[in-house]
Amino acid sequence: MRDAANIREVDQLLAELSTVHGTSYFVHGPSYIPLMGFIFWPPSKRYVSVRPTYLPEHCQRVGVFVDEDIERVKRIAADYALDFIQLHGRETPEYLRALRSVCGDSIATIKAFNIATIADLAATKPYEGLADYFLFDTKTQLPGGSGLHFDWSVLADYAGTTPYLLSGGIGPEDAEALQSSLQRGGAGGGPLAQCVGIDLNSRFELAPALKDVAALRRFLFQMNCKS
Repeated sequence: MRDAANIREVDQLLAELSTVHGTSYFVHGPSYIPLMGFIFWPPSKRYVSVRPTYLPEHCQRVGVFVDEDIERVKRIAADYALDFIQLHGRETPEYLRALRSVCGDSIATIKAFNIATIADLAATKPYEGLADYFLFDTKTQLPGGSGLHFDWSVLADYAGTTPYLLSGGIGPEDAEALQSSLQRGGAGGGPLAQCVGIDLNSRFELAPALKDVAALRRFLFQMNCKS
């Protein structure tokens, strides 16, 4: 996101959800924590080139990077007071170790992986213990933003210990299926047993980096009212 007015509107919506329902459903578990992402990859249509005049006060801030120089990540993390750093490129385990040594433990890391088949889950193993969370997205030629689903059932074979966020073309029509899968996962069954959050991106936009607040409101209230 990058439009200050849109950021403020989404921020206020998530604050309202937390007040009314006690949840916000971007990250779930013992507590519910809303996240808001900022894309710092220049080729992206959602690239944040100028610091918005308003930054969220009721959401955790996530900076999304693709194979970025660690010193630039550090500068942006400080400038935006990031709570999470999401890595969406080919960053190696050594990169994550170096990032941790530079940025410290106060900023959580999310490592994204492109998933199409069960075999793709093997790529997560070298990152166990290095990333705080994984993010499973649809496999495409470019990082993220495809608006396409992948087959969630392959995640039933995920045997890692790192909790993950689910991404990949999640849209307004997915609320019921997500709710059912997350409830079964929370009970120890189903393919989303270790899912701790969902990523709502391109399917909830009016234009790149501009969220459809009405669609978000309907979806999140539907999710929360059923939880």
